[in-house]
Amino acid sequence: MQTAEIHRRWLDFFEKRGHTVVPSASLVSDDPSLMFTVAGMVPFVPYLSGLVPAPYPRATSVQKCIRTNDIEEVGRTPRHGTFFQMCGNFSFGDYFKEGAITFAWDLLTTSEADGGLGFDPKDLWVTVYEEDDEALALWKQHSTLPDERIQKLGKDTNYWSTGQPGPAGPCSEIFYDLGPEYGIDGGPATDDDRYVEIWNLVFMQYQVADVKSKTDFTILGELPKKNIDTGLGLERVAFIKQGVQNMYEIDQVRPVLDRAAALSGTTYGADHTDDVRLRVIADHVRSGLMLIADGVTPSNEGRGYILRRLLRRVTLSMRLLGVEGPSFAELFPVSRDAMSAAYPDVARDFDFISRVAYAEEKTFLRTLGAGIQILDGAVAAARADTTGGSAPAALPGDTAFLLHDTHGFPIELTLEIAEEAGVSVDHEVFASLMQEQRDRAKADAKAKKGQRADLSIYKSLRGLGETLFTGYDELEHESRVLGIVVDGQPVTEAREGQIAEVVLAETSLWAESGGQDSDQGLIIGDGFEAEVLDVQKPVPGLIVHTVKVVVGTIGIDARAETRVDADYRRGATQAHSGTHIVHAALRDVLGSGAHQAGSYNKAGYLRLDFTHSDALSTETKSEIEEISNLAIRSDFEVVTREMPIDEAKALGAMALFGEKYGDRVRVVDIGGPWSRELCAGTHVSSSAEIGMISLISESSVGSTNRRVESLVGIEAFRNFAAERAIVQQLTSGLKVPRGELITKVQDLGAQLKLAEKRIASLEAEKLAQRVPQLMAGAERIGSLRLVVASLGAVGSADDVRGLVLRVREQLGSDPAVVVLAAAAGDKPVVIAATNAAARESGVKAGALAKLGAQVLGGGGGGKDDLAQGGGTDITRLDDALTEIRRSLEA
Repeated sequence: MQTAEIHRRWLDFFEKRGHTVVPSASLVSDDPSLMFTVAGMVPFVPYLSGLVPAPYPRATSVQKCIRTNDIEEVGRTPRHGTFFQMCGNFSFGDYFKEGAITFAWDLLTTSEADGGLGFDPKDLWVTVYEEDDEALALWKQHSTLPDERIQKLGKDTNYWSTGQPGPAGPCSEIFYDLGPEYGIDGGPATDDDRYVEIWNLVFMQYQVADVKSKTDFTILGELPKKNIDTGLGLERVAFIKQGVQNMYEIDQVRPVLDRAAALSGTTYGADHTDDVRLRVIADHVRSGLMLIADGVTPSNEGRGYILRRLLRRVTLSMRLLGVEGPSFAELFPVSRDAMSAAYPDVARDFDFISRVAYAEEKTFLRTLGAGIQILDGAVAAARADTTGGSAPAALPGDTAFLLHDTHGFPIELTLEIAEEAGVSVDHEVFASLMQEQRDRAKADAKAKKGQRADLSIYKSLRGLGETLFTGYDELEHESRVLGIVVDGQPVTEAREGQIAEVVLAETSLWAESGGQDSDQGLIIGDGFEAEVLDVQKPVPGLIVHTVKVVVGTIGIDARAETRVDADYRRGATQAHSGTHIVHAALRDVLGSGAHQAGSYNKAGYLRLDFTHSDALSTETKSEIEEISNLAIRSDFEVVTREMPIDEAKALGAMALFGEKYGDRVRVVDIGGPWSRELCAGTHVSSSAEIGMISLISESSVGSTNRRVESLVGIEAFRNFAAERAIVQQLTSGLKVPRGELITKVQDLGAQLKLAEKRIASLEAEKLAQRVPQLMAGAERIGSLRLVVASLGAVGSADDVRGLVLRVREQLGSDPAVVVLAAAAGDKPVVIAATNAAARESGVKAGALAKLGAQVLGGGGGGKDDLAQGGGTDITRLDDALTEIRRSLEA
């Protein structure tokens, strides 16, 4: 049975039993505490916890998930995958244990011909929480399982909670027995790999508090509404139903594995190490495909870093299999074809997906090439430091860590290259440094997590109803205060001078979302006035105003009027509509592959990230700016409409990567189909109202993304006015017409460079005249002839270096050392040189320069014959020379 068929049967089964089919949410989670959607229940948490009223009594989904906390186990076990699909059925105060158990047994054991999954009951085991006699009795009543195949287990395995105060409850897990050839008898209680968990039924029954650990908490009592949350691992069922050994061999994954094996000339099943690498490749290519399809692009932090790590592990694994060149163009199309039956969007958006993946591979291959050069040098140095063969050559662990941390060079490749060269790696030091880095990252993450508000405080407020936004049609609106939060705690009033969060029944103030910054304005009532500092949506459907109470006291149930700052809103709508226009202009110039990958706009300013690999030329930027302003001049009508999302997509409305949409969406047209996007933001009514767009910068935000920034409306005009004033000042000061200004500035620049060369030449000649004086001051220390002097202020360190070399030439073939110090600009510099005879006697210029630099508060070094040091304390030049002379006398 194909994986997509299991997917279809699951949804059909539960839809026929009254469940609302909910499409998979994005892999990018709405939950601020999660980087990704890590479980099928994540999109339903607000309903399961009671934070938001559920829009349906029962639901079902097949949810895309990503987990990377045990990434090192991928490929080593039959069940670990970074991307997986979780089938779930959910009840929000509707059916409970009996319904969940009955549905599970019926779907699993109903024959394939009748729409079920066709499992033989003799292959199934069930576990229940040891104190849950109700679930035990229900399994005995509704299944044909013998008593010995229903096992009682403890809290550590069969009790679910979030780890935080809130809903919790016992669970019941269903296992498939692979057979005696896979392990020992005794059922799931043995914790043996023979028994594969395929389905977990969670009975959210209790409210818990004082949570100290997974097994240590206090049960406060039963929930007023008991919920069901279940999860069936689609890949696990697929590998059982397809008769293969693990999830990497199912129909959605195995084709990539086979293609990687063919490219590398490897036979799957012939070597365990190679098999692990092939599984890693197959898993990570699929994960990368699905992440990019949901709008994630490679970067050095957050979700983008996880994606980058997955893609680079693919490249590394291919390299360790012997494939040194690009391979993504062979692997990703295979994964696309395997996944498109279940997820058609990966085929539709493959142009975008492939360009992101291929650009990342190209970048990492360059990184590998540079890293190998550095590593080769480090290996050679390690071998050179080993004298007489008394100890094996070893690469320092901090060098391996530097390669990994700074250059992105994988430790696996470091170990392999070092081993081939007969050099070991101090893996203990490397591991220690890696652990220190992880500890710092965890501490940082914990600190950031501690800064987040506890979303549970909004539960009762959201339960009062969804906040109605009226700001599309009006800037002022009469409302009522529903809730007030101060310092993270609900209160009945907020007094003058306090910062508070205020929830209203309705509001005309826009909450930050969709790239548009929040409105500015006031909340005014009888005897109070509050300045609006921020407006956010901490949970779906709830708008929260952060305010400073400037007059009086705000109380619960008070009448309150929201007043939007009209000038700020006008600027914000200009910027948001301007973002759509710049996006359309980009696609006009660069082609349909230039997708928006993020945006931010506020009054007078817009920032737009888009998928593109190369920097834009001056001509291209001018063309984009001109098309944008021509669209403004054309006075296109801006039309907003609400409609079902399928109808919007049929009209060609662009759904932007990384954004999340409901069943009904708002479509914004500018000039009809010229710009047609799904967007909930506020907009102008015609493009002429935008006024003007002025691109002020274009830059890189990753190997596959670029960013343009623009001023909009009056801010764009002010920017042009400021530049005009600068031009007028220049033309007036240089006494040339505007048309000749560029030529005049270029001429002045050329004259300046010529003057600088002449000055440098004169300074060099002046320094050269000091050679006889320096030679006259030469002294002897033992067999060494030594010239040590401070030159005072000089033009540059290059001048000092040239003088050092001239003096060294004059000192002849006897052992000789020259050390000169100077103030080059505002920085101290010390340069040392030795001749061949001095070096044979053990004197090294690098050591002398380093010693002087330490006195100057800096660092330095170089070759044995010529070296340079510097620092920050220009007053200690004489002290540095004294220390160098003392070292030579010792």
